[in-house]
Amino acid sequence: MKLNDLVEMCGIRVITSLPLDTDISNAYIGDLLSDVMGNAPANSIWLTVQSHMNILAVASIVGARAIVLCNGLHFEESTVRKAEETGIVLLESDFTTFDIAVKLVKCGLGG
Repeated sequence: MKLNDLVEMCGIRVITSLPLDTDISNAYIGDLLSDVMGNAPANSIWLTVQSHMNILAVASIVGARAIVLCNGLHFEESTVRKAEETGIVLLESDFTTFDIAVKLVKCGLGG
């Protein structure tokens, strides 16, 4: 499924100005970076409440294409700038992580 379709169907705010035509084949939920590094699948959308710059290194290692910051939280400006450089799409949502996960399943991702 294309990231731009997921963004539109799930009502997620786009923070970076990167293209949204990338393919997303899975999702992962995790706030413990070592867990995400060991278990997140490539070409995934990652749901978290972590907003610091280290998430970009983890996303790059596992091949996550986008990160959704849930619970109405906001990315630090330095994280947004670095994401633009590394090509990782940053997204935000006022919904809980659970609610976004349910929306992704309803859109046809995972499940």
